[in-house]
Parts: sequence; C-alpha cells; structure tokens
Amino acid sequence: MRGSLLVNRRAVQRFRQLAISAAGSVKIKLLLCCCIAFTVIALASRSSDFMGWSNHSSSLDLLSTPRKGFAIVMNTWKRDDLLKQSLAHYSSCGGLDSIHIVWSEPTLPSDSLKEFLYHILQSNSRDGRRVKLKFDINEEDSLNNRFKEIKDLETDGVFSIDDDVIFPCSTVEFAFKVWQSAPDTMVGFVPRRHWIDKSKGNTNWYVYGGWWSVWWTGTYSMVLSKAAFFHKKYLSLYTNEMPASIKEYITKNRNCEDIAMSFLVANETNAPPIWVKGKIFEIGSTGISSLGGHSDMRSQCVNIFAAEFGRMPLVTTSVKAVDSRNAWFW
Repeated sequence: MRGSLLVNRRAVQRFRQLAISAAGSVKIKLLLCCCIAFTVIALASRSSDFMGWSNHSSSLDLLSTPRKGFAIVMNTWKRDDLLKQSLAHYSSCGGLDSIHIVWSEPTLPSDSLKEFLYHILQSNSRDGRRVKLKFDINEEDSLNNRFKEIKDLETDGVFSIDDDVIFPCSTVEFAFKVWQSAPDTMVGFVPRRHWIDKSKGNTNWYVYGGWWSVWWTGTYSMVLSKAAFFHKKYLSLYTNEMPASIKEYITKNRNCEDIAMSFLVANETNAPPIWVKGKIFEIGSTGISSLGGHSDMRSQCVNIFAAEFGRMPLVTTSVKAVDSRNAWFW
C-alpha cells in the first residue's frame, strides 16, 4: 500500500513539473509574441519618417483658426537655389501663415525668382489655406536686418530660419506647439552654452561653447536664431531698444546677431530657452562657423554684450523637449 502511495506521489510530482515547464514555455512564447507585435507596431508608426520629411496627418490640430499660426522670417544672401528649396519645403508645413524673406542684397529680387516662389506657394496650398509671401527689402547689408521689426506681421509666433537648413515639417510643428506653451522664451533646435573661464582668475571672462560642449555637459544657455521660435515683440525690442553699440559691432564684424537676440530675450524673461530635439539637414555650403578663430570671436561677443547689458542675463538649463511620438522609449 505504501509503495502504491509512493508511486502515486511521484507521478503527481512529475505531472506538476511537466505542467510548470509547459506553463513556462507558454509564457516565453507569449512574451516573444508581444515583443514581435510591439516591434511591428513601432515600425508601422515610424514608417512615415522613413519615407520622407513631412508628416501632415496631425498638422492642422495645432491651430484653432486658420490665421493663428506662425510666420517664417528667412534670412538669405545670393543663393536663390537654396531659397527655392527651403521655401518649397516649409510652405507645405501646417500652421504656417506667412513667409518673410530678409533681402539685403544690392539688387532687388528678380521677377523670375518672385514668379517661381509664388508658384511654389500656390502649388503647396491646401484646405483653402494660402501662405502669404513678402520680400522685406533692406538698403543696408547687415545681419541686424534679420531682426528688423515687421509692422504688418499678423501672427505672434515667429520662426527665424536660415535658407540653408531644413527641418521636417512634423518637427517644426512640434516646436511651434512647445513655443505656444512658453511664448515669452526662445524655442529652438541649435543649442549653445557659455561658462566662466576660471583660468583667468577672478575676472568674469566668459567662454562661448559650441555643440560639443553642450553634448559633453548636457547643459546649454542659448538656442541660435538660425532655427528658433520667438514672439514677434522681440523684433520690436531688437530694433528699438537693442544698444546701438551692439548693433554696430554686429554690422562691422558680420557675426553674433544670434547671440545678441539670446541676450535680449533672456534679459526680458530671466529664464532659459528651450531646446527641441530635431534632425537637421544642412543643404548649403559651410558657413562662417568653419572659419579660423570663430570660437574666439564668439567668446568676445559674449563678453562685450554682457558688459553692454551690465550683467550676464543668460540662464543655463538642461531641459530638452522631445516628441515622444517619434521616440522608441520615453
């Protein structure tokens, strides 16, 4: 009798082990299936990013009315091919109300160029929305022109952009939404930083840091106006209240107007800018940033501007805005 019970107990134990093993196998299979399904869904959601720059499926939900979007202020200089390419891309972005081209060349824009650009805007108009185009003509060749006050600007939001950089429309629209949540600050894609050079002793000598210093420290205090949103009121402040000595320095040295705008906004808000993560496509040739002594020149600008403002208004931060819809994990 005891032998029979022992056999039965061993059989039960064996059955339990088999059941546990089978359950474990089922769990592993279910886990693998879930992983595969998650991967397929993620790839499907990102497929539009692989196929092109623009994703307009959610662009119109940014706007409450057709004229509550933003204006592009695009700086250009003797490269009509880049201007055409940039305008063709950005004119299809949702939320765009108007494009203002900062023109500081000695000759007026040709009729053929105007006709081509107007044709692009007409071709890209959709849902009854027509983007307005205006050339803001300047007699003087100065980098200050890119921040000259625009009297007839109908939107509060301004997207300042150079003609040689392209961002996907979905990224621009996301950055615009971030700016709407903090309209007094600058929201941009190109972060930079400053710090005190302690090797100089007790003197407050500031150093300008490029992208690699941002990457190394994870902090920044500026976003460059080559690709940034800000409120149109700062165009008026720059035109009417920026110290004349700073504007003269910028005109003479053809540099640092973007740093000056960062100083202006930070001085008004006492707050840092917001860096938006976004993929940038450089479509032009190498600019002045590649010239020798560029970093030293920029550091000199930071120190001169701080002296003119009577303080260092730039605020350092480590915040970065990321569109979680385009991220694998968040």
